[in-house]
Amino acid sequence: MSDKSIPNNKLPISVFIITKDEEDRILMAIDSVKDWVDEIIVVDSGSTDRTTQIAEEAGAKVYFNEWNGYGEQKRFAEDQCRNTWLLNIDADEAISRDLASEIQNLFRPLPEKDIYKVHIVDVFPHEKTAKKWAYGYWQYRLYNREKGRFSSSSVHDTVRPDKDATIGVLKGKMDHRSQRSIQFVVEKMNRYSDMQLDDMIAKGRHISAFRLFTEFPVAFFKSYFIRRAFLYGGWGIVIANNYAFSRFIRIAKYYQYTLNKNAGEQN
Repeated sequence: MSDKSIPNNKLPISVFIITKDEEDRILMAIDSVKDWVDEIIVVDSGSTDRTTQIAEEAGAKVYFNEWNGYGEQKRFAEDQCRNTWLLNIDADEAISRDLASEIQNLFRPLPEKDIYKVHIVDVFPHEKTAKKWAYGYWQYRLYNREKGRFSSSSVHDTVRPDKDATIGVLKGKMDHRSQRSIQFVVEKMNRYSDMQLDDMIAKGRHISAFRLFTEFPVAFFKSYFIRRAFLYGGWGIVIANNYAFSRFIRIAKYYQYTLNKNAGEQN
């Protein structure tokens, strides 16, 4: 699918990144891949800072697309890529050296699987790299576009493999620096919970009011103990409370929505 010959030291991979106001993080993402992939696509939804300028100066091709949810934005980015093999990273993520070497070895000559899972681990602002016990999650990020593509969901963006797609797992990790500050996290939770509410309403989901009592303590327990936030000491309390509140606020907003809806139907 590539429209030009690829230099010998580059892999036939298109990396795509969606952005908005990421001037402090976009270069980290681009630098983690630019030496070994064929092209880097950045799709911006209206940055007011230097995000697009930095991306262009680093060698990325920058496109503008009006925001219509995570899934649709990533699908638009997929369509701008020229290669069959795609690698998605977010602006607050970076490919580790181990993961980069692992991916490069896959392309000698070509990957055996169609889609690969990547382990994405949390790195906090005061850390240079992730702790050994850092919480992480798995996502399909390296894939043959002929065997899958991103979902169109506005919130839960993920690659949907075709039925016959073969799946591989990569051992290297991807650093995820999602938290600039606590202030940033709180603002992000507010924005994201609004999108979650819209998604729940669109899907006709019913959330029991009983979860107003259970959501926060259950989520706190999950983060602090199951995800091992307690190993961070005092910072673990911050992590667990932030996670619990992010889970609670979407339920609270849904409950508010039902109260307003019922009140409107009665008037």
